[in-house]
Amino acid sequence: MTYSQAEQYLKSISQEQLLRFYPELDSISQEKLLRQIEDTDFSVLENLSHRQDLSGKGKIEPISGLRLEEIQARKAEFFAVGKKAIQEGKVGAVLLAGGQGTRLGFDGPKGAYNVGITKPLYIFEQQVKNLLEVVEACGAPVPLYIMTSDTNHAQTVAFWQEHNYFSYPKDYVQFFVQEMAPAVDRCGKVLLSAKDKLALSPNGNGGWFTSMQKHGLLEDVKRRGIEWLNTYAVDNVLQRIADPVFIGATILSGCNCGSKVVCKTSPEERVGVLCLEDGMPNVIEYYEMSEEMANLRDEKGDLKYIYGVILNYLFSVQKALEILDKKIPVHIVEKKVPYVDEDGNTVTPDAPNAYKFETLILDMIKLMESCLPYEVERKREFAPVKNAVGTDSVESARELLKQNGIEL
Repeated sequence: MTYSQAEQYLKSISQEQLLRFYPELDSISQEKLLRQIEDTDFSVLENLSHRQDLSGKGKIEPISGLRLEEIQARKAEFFAVGKKAIQEGKVGAVLLAGGQGTRLGFDGPKGAYNVGITKPLYIFEQQVKNLLEVVEACGAPVPLYIMTSDTNHAQTVAFWQEHNYFSYPKDYVQFFVQEMAPAVDRCGKVLLSAKDKLALSPNGNGGWFTSMQKHGLLEDVKRRGIEWLNTYAVDNVLQRIADPVFIGATILSGCNCGSKVVCKTSPEERVGVLCLEDGMPNVIEYYEMSEEMANLRDEKGDLKYIYGVILNYLFSVQKALEILDKKIPVHIVEKKVPYVDEDGNTVTPDAPNAYKFETLILDMIKLMESCLPYEVERKREFAPVKNAVGTDSVESARELLKQNGIEL
């Protein structure tokens, strides 16, 4: 993109302020800025003029799913189907690892955080150990795609290389960077974080599939014949990945996706709930549910809205490709965003000053049209590491790791 092309394009979307400092930049910085303008998806700005009321929901109903008792009774059947799919190369895994360990007091990728006590045990490492159990049980490796961010990509790749991919076959591991979205001020003008750099941030975990497309990895998925992608979050250290029983159950259900869930411990538990909205599967956040809905119980005394999601989904590649061009709802969130003002001074705000645009993976569930809730044992598969202490913390995760016989 040339300067004149950039100028013409930015004028057409009323964002010409991004070239304000262009004349005073050296040639390298000028080229950097033009390349960033060319690579940035400015279409998200359209959401400012027609903001969706994401709180408005349709008819909400409970969804039926597989409980532990039924899973155990049919475990051999499910395992056989899942194992066959893995052996035939039809299953891949996508690790969402773009986050930093800031809330843990750690300056680095969250997956590189050490949860060990007497010896090192990194979050990445434990998750790979869980995946290697599947590889050993099925006799075939599972292709692993790791989504990083601009902030942690180089560190993440170097960390995996330094640790020899935690003994996972490196030919089956590929990294890709999550797409970024511009941050805007309250007037809808895209901010600069430096004179030669747009203020960008990751576009949310809902952008994982389009980010794979942008980096050419969907071609790799097609070439390998992968039909199912198990997408999961880095912050759950007990995450069971490419679980053949889960895969088999989803395939046999005929659903386009499956979701590992834990049963809510109480109506007040702060977790997104898998349910039906206008007959389609959807995830309703805990704060979107009325007190009456949250407390509803069935004839057995169980909560009707019981399935709490843990961000471990199995997606049909075919269905995901069909919905690729459909717009996932964009969530506009207020944030504190450092920026360069009109005089070229860097400003670090002490209160929210800008809007960021994010998509959420849970919004993909409705587009998939069918979803199997698959219950897992909370103590065996759900140990989120979100905080340094307290609930969902390093401390609580360590305790659960010990309960699962993992040496720390």
